[in-house]
Amino acid sequence: MTFEIDHVIARKHQGTTTADNLALACFFCNSYKGPNIAGVDPQSGRIVRLFHPRKDRWKRHFAWDGPFLIGHSRIGRATIAVLEINHPEFVAWREVLIREGAFPPDRGSAK
Repeated sequence: MTFEIDHVIARKHQGTTTADNLALACFFCNSYKGPNIAGVDPQSGRIVRLFHPRKDRWKRHFAWDGPFLIGHSRIGRATIAVLEINHPEFVAWREVLIREGAFPPDRGSAK
C-alpha cells in the first residue's frame, strides 16, 4: 500500500509543515479527511475534533472488532465517520487480510 503525507491540521487552518503536524495516510483516508479538523460524533450528534496521531493515544479512542474499527470516544467515532473507515469495501478487504493472518496490525503503544 502506498501512503501519502497528510497535514493533521490542514494548512488552510494554520497547520504547519513540520514533523509534529505530518502523518502518513492511505490515499482513501486522506481523501475523505481533506482539510477537516472536526466531524460529527454519530452517537451524540456533537461536533468534535478528529483524532490527532501525534497527541492522542490510539487505544483510548479505537479498538478492532474483527474487520470493523470501533470508536470508544466521541473523537474516535467522529474520526471513523469522517474517514469512512468502515466503508463496506474496506471491511471486505480487511476480512480477506484476517483470513490470511495479516490483520489487525500490531498497534503497539505508539498511539
